[in-house]
Formats: sequence, structure tokens, C-alpha cells
Amino acid sequence: MQDRDLPSRTDTLAAGASTLIGGPVGLHADIGRQRFFTPLRVLLALSLAVLALSWLGKAPCIQQYPGGPDGAQTLDWRGSRQYVAMCYSDTIPLYGIEKLAQGEFPYKSSWTDGSVGPDGQPVIRHMEYPVLSGLYQYAAMRIAKVWHAGADAGVLPGALEVVIYFNVVAAGLALAWLITVWASSSLSGRRRPWDAVLIAVSPLVLVHAFTNFDALATAFAMGGLLAWARRRPVLAGVLLGLGAAAKLYPALLLGPLLVLCIRSGRMRAWWKATAGAVAAWAAVNLPIAVLYPDGWSEFFRLNRSRPMDPDSIYNVIASFTGWTGFDGPLAQGESPSTLNLVTMALFAAACVGILAIGLTARRRPRVAQLCFLVVAAFLLTNKVWSPQYSLWLVPLAVLALPHRRILLAWMTVDALVWVPRMMFYLGVSNMGLPEQWFTATVLVRDIAVVALCALVIRQIYRPGEDLVRTEPPPGDGQAVDDPAGGVLDGAPDVPGRVLGRNAVSRPGGTRRPRRRPGGVRAVLARR
Repeated sequence: MQDRDLPSRTDTLAAGASTLIGGPVGLHADIGRQRFFTPLRVLLALSLAVLALSWLGKAPCIQQYPGGPDGAQTLDWRGSRQYVAMCYSDTIPLYGIEKLAQGEFPYKSSWTDGSVGPDGQPVIRHMEYPVLSGLYQYAAMRIAKVWHAGADAGVLPGALEVVIYFNVVAAGLALAWLITVWASSSLSGRRRPWDAVLIAVSPLVLVHAFTNFDALATAFAMGGLLAWARRRPVLAGVLLGLGAAAKLYPALLLGPLLVLCIRSGRMRAWWKATAGAVAAWAAVNLPIAVLYPDGWSEFFRLNRSRPMDPDSIYNVIASFTGWTGFDGPLAQGESPSTLNLVTMALFAAACVGILAIGLTARRRPRVAQLCFLVVAAFLLTNKVWSPQYSLWLVPLAVLALPHRRILLAWMTVDALVWVPRMMFYLGVSNMGLPEQWFTATVLVRDIAVVALCALVIRQIYRPGEDLVRTEPPPGDGQAVDDPAGGVLDGAPDVPGRVLGRNAVSRPGGTRRPRRRPGGVRAVLARR
């Protein structure tokens, strides 16, 4: 295992951290032969530790006190505790808002929140999440109610039902993130098993693992990429389709796979993956769409009608310039139609640019590189960037650009956006922060993500700087092409299929010599 990357020797950050456990690995260490403390088990243990700390960060928001009628226990959110303690999680208020507390089925139940539509009529609200995320919340609610009944019977330890619900949700999300770490570690390849350590200990996981339900989507997304890497395109498509039924972003990953399959002449695998994704997404969505069409379409209606999010680049510009947006001041219930068109156009333009990068690079980009660029472009151009969306980038960034200090700097900046965000929501009158403090940190976060994209593009055009792709090590005749490539790994690189060239290059980027007409006999005959 002399070809395995040893971060404590090759990375100054890892070398410094290794002093806590005795320093860098020894020159004569028997690498790769530990029976218990394998890299994957160490990564999962680190993940569990960070997830436990993340739960503790949310714990102030599930504290109880006897503030209800007749001294009944209720959540202690006095004094805007959710913002002051920075423990806010969407899962807690949504339990009551979306009528889960009443035991009702998502997408079937409805309510009004006081808002009115353009026609002046009250807006009927339904579950606002894609189907798989909504069903996950419903399943967690049923488990919480069973647990609460057991507590009332004296069989189980008791707490408020919403507290039990949060803990059930958190347990499932923790499992989903462990799956994300496992899949990402497998995608990093046998020579770089420690790349995934930044996924396990990311500051973004510490802050946002339980802010919302996005860990479900990352588990499906990375599981789908792992299935693709193991040359199982149908399973890859099914997992990506299920991920899209939880959050839409896993469906974006089919785009980079399309570009790379076109370039490599592996379209059959892509069609299998796409068919699996469509079938899985439809299997989850069609029953709900048929039974409860209004509830099913709420997610799409809300995304169409919501204005620019506080974390979007458009709101950053508005906060510093006084700009009122592309649509001007919106009436209550009015959709920002121009903003919607602009965001779609900008994302489409970014995708065209990524397509050009994928087809013009001297050597075919790796799967993780193009996937990261697409998801980052979506977030940067979208009108909504909820803070937990940054979890989508964590595994992709680590696989695309395994430079620990650079990634840790970005993750830290992104995680720290949570502080001024909570203080901004607290309000200046309650000793909070003005909006510009918050939007300034959002701008720094966006600049950091753009810088990551620039570095990834640089390595696409300069594959010799890519830490993942290596020359054959001593005693091993195989170079590393793309550990996540699956059918693309080591495949012929044929940019001529799209660009009109006739060159067929090897995975290493070198051209194969053309044979003279007539072969060897023709050459000998001319002598």
C-alpha cells in the first residue's frame, strides 16, 4: 500500500493535527492492514462525534419549562431563544404549522396562514416539501406519537411530543449523513481514503446537520454516484431519482454524467441511469399527485411565488444598493416572474459554460468536478440559498478538490454565516445586527464558492495539478483516472464526437499514434 496517500506526511494541516495522537505515521508503519481501525471506521466515528455536537447545538431549542396552561410543559423559546442561542431548526415549528402535531397526512391536510393571493382570496397552504421529505416527516411523526403514548403509559422516558419528534428526525438525519460519509469515502478511491475526513468533521455539518432535512438528499445523491462508480447505472438512477423526490438537486447530477458519457461514447449507461431516475421519481410522486394534486403541487407553487431569499446574491445587491429587484415591489401573493426568468437564464448560461468546459478540456474531467460545478452554479444563480443547502456542496467539493486547508477555510466561512443570520433575525431593536452585517458575510461566502469553482476549472484544464489523478506508482502499472467514473473510468476519451476532431486520446490525455494506410506491410513495401 505504498501508493496510498498519507495526509499526516503530505499535508501540513493533517500533520499538525496528528500531533494530538502521537504525530505523523511512521516510515515503517504497516499501512492498510489494520483489522479494526480502518479509515472508514475512523471516519464514521468522527462523524458520530460531530453529529453529537451538532445535536447539542440544537438542544437549547428543545428545552421545556412549565409555561403552558395550568403549569403544563411547553417549549422554552422565551426571549427569542431560537436566535440568541442560534439553535433554530425548521423541524420544530413545522411540526405544528404543517399539522403534523394533529396526526394529519401531509399533502392531504391544508391550512391558511393569513396571506392572500393576487385575487384577494386567502392562500390555502399544504406541505411545502417534495414528497419523500414530506413522507419522512410523517413517518417520524407516527414514531413520535407511539413513543409519546409509551411515555404516558410509563413504559418509555417522556418529553413533549415535538421534542420526541425532533429527536426521531435527528436520528434519521444522522444515519443519512453517515451514509453520505460512507459513500463519499468509497468514491474517493482506495489511494485517498482520508479525503472524506472533511465531510465527517465539516463545520457545516456541525451547524446544519439538523437544521432541515437535506441530509436525506445528500445520502441519495452520493449513494447514486457510488452506484454509478460501481458500474450499476440503473441503481444509480434510482437513487438519484429518490434523491430528487426528497430535494430536487440530485437530479442535476444527471447533467454532468450526460456530458461525460457523450465525450466517452458511453450513452447507453446514461440512458439506463436516466430511465431509473425517472421511474423512481414517478413511483414516489405519482400516487400523491393523483390523490392530492393541490398538496403535491405546493412545493412548485411556493418556489415559483417566493421572492429572493435573504441568502441569495440578489438580496445582497438589494441590501447594499436599495435596489427593489427585477420585479419592483411585489404585492402580497404576487410571483416575481422576471426574477424567476433571470435565475433560470443565468443557470442555463452557467450550464452551457460547464458543457463547454467538459468538452474542451484536454482530458475528460472527473465526475465529481463537473457535479460540483453544476450544483455550485445552481446555488449561486438561484433566488433561494437556504443555509442548509451548503451541505449539498460538502461531499462534492471534497471529491472535486481535495485540498484540506482551502476546503476548511470555505466551510468555516460558510458555517459562520449562521451567526449574523440569527442576529439579523433577532432584530436591531432586540440587540441584533443590521441586515448588511448578514449580507456582507453572504457575499464573502459566495466569493469563496466562486473561488472553489475557479480552482476546480483550473485543475480540469491542468490535470497534472489534480491530486486525485496520478501517474502509475512504482510497482503498479495503473494510473488513477476517475475513482467515481464507473463506466467512464479509463474509457477512451473521444472529444471528436462533439467537437469534430478525429483524435482519440487515452485516459492520460496522450494521443494514440495513427496507423499508416496499409499497416506494416505497406511500410515495408515502400522501403
